[in-house]
Amino acid sequence: MSKKYVFLSQVFMTFIMAATMSGIMGLVFTGPSVEWLVAWPQQFLIAWPIAFALTMVAWPASMALAGKVLSATPSGPSPQGAVETS
Repeated sequence: MSKKYVFLSQVFMTFIMAATMSGIMGLVFTGPSVEWLVAWPQQFLIAWPIAFALTMVAWPASMALAGKVLSATPSGPSPQGAVETS
């Protein structure tokens, strides 16, 4: 994967995750209310850069861990983008 592809996918992924998680957790904490709707955008703006920075560290580590786990299986890892048929 190119660095641009990885970067852009992390931007999209962290946007989606920060928006949904900040909204859901705010809803759980405060319940459906005007206060929740007012606070959600601010919580999202705080969560998104944190989530993005964490993925810059976590993504390479999770890829390495997935490679180790999959290489321990009898069939081994499949080529990137390949669809396995069993």
